Amino acid sequence: MAERPRSGGPLKATSAGTRQPSLTDVAGVAGVSHMTVSRVINGTGPVRPETRARVLAAIEELGYRPNSAARALVTGRTGTLGVVALESNLYGPASTLYGIENAAREAGYAITISSVSRPGRSSIADAVENLRRQAVEGVIVIAPHVSAGRALEAAPADFPVVAVGGGEAAPVPVISVDQRDGARRATEHLLALGHRTVWHIAGPEDWLEARDRELGWRETLERHGVGAPQVIRGDWSSRSGYEAGRSLAKEKDLDAVFAGNDQMALGLLRAFAEAGISVPRDVRVAGFDDVPEAAYFTPPLTTVRQDFIEVGRRTFGLLAGRMDGGDRHARALVVPELIVRESTGPR
Repeated sequence: MAERPRSGGPLKATSAGTRQPSLTDVAGVAGVSHMTVSRVINGTGPVRPETRARVLAAIEELGYRPNSAARALVTGRTGTLGVVALESNLYGPASTLYGIENAAREAGYAITISSVSRPGRSSIADAVENLRRQAVEGVIVIAPHVSAGRALEAAPADFPVVAVGGGEAAPVPVISVDQRDGARRATEHLLALGHRTVWHIAGPEDWLEARDRELGWRETLERHGVGAPQVIRGDWSSRSGYEAGRSLAKEKDLDAVFAGNDQMALGLLRAFAEAGISVPRDVRVAGFDDVPEAAYFTPPLTTVRQDFIEVGRRTFGLLAGRMDGGDRHARALVVPELIVRESTGPR
């Protein structure tokens, strides 16, 4: 289609209270037809690079904002993704969400978040379905909980859904940090320091990550021919770590503890300090996650680092691939890293 001559002078962005710039205004400033502007905005049809540049410059000059609903009718795409987040106040899910948002924004997508406060098959499935009704193009489920895998069984095969830590049996693409490997690294490190055994403060039983970390710890002890002490169960909070620490302080042969996350390790350190137990002189302690504050604990905490931002970015990539018709059963595994600090230092 032939381009129109550029109109006299450039239009200025309208001020508050006046008419918003229209597609026709953009066409006039760029000196093209309104159909050319539409093709640039919706990514449909060929447009010469120099023409596209003029249209984009006109959009920027006028402050034009396309009508997303109208664009969705034309393209069949809303430019919006959904995220179902369980326990989004915790460091891991919150950091993963941050990584997803950054990657999505760079690719031109907006994010709609549905927070689920109570884990359960129906609540997660309902959240996915509600987002689908809002015409999102795909959904990411951040719910490393046993109920998530069951909830994802209800996900329609023709609708793109991916999960963060949804378990191997989940019928959707899954990305996970290798929790068992991280626990193995922490336990191997403590055993290499000469400890007879390693105690473990585990997370909630219905969290897949807690199960995998406990399994990695137990497998490592068995491989070394070391008996596993009784697991002490926490709930990821510093308070539960503190209560576990008060109990462990009574153990006569205690000399090494692997906490299931850094927050529980923080409570553990507080309880040990109150009991007159010195870390690392009397007991060495390792955590899991590498929260930003871990380097400033007293003493600085040896821990297993999970790159949640990278997990978020790779999760978005997995969803983008699924939206393009990729493998519904794809799997991606992120390897954690042991960070050694003073809590397992020399005595």
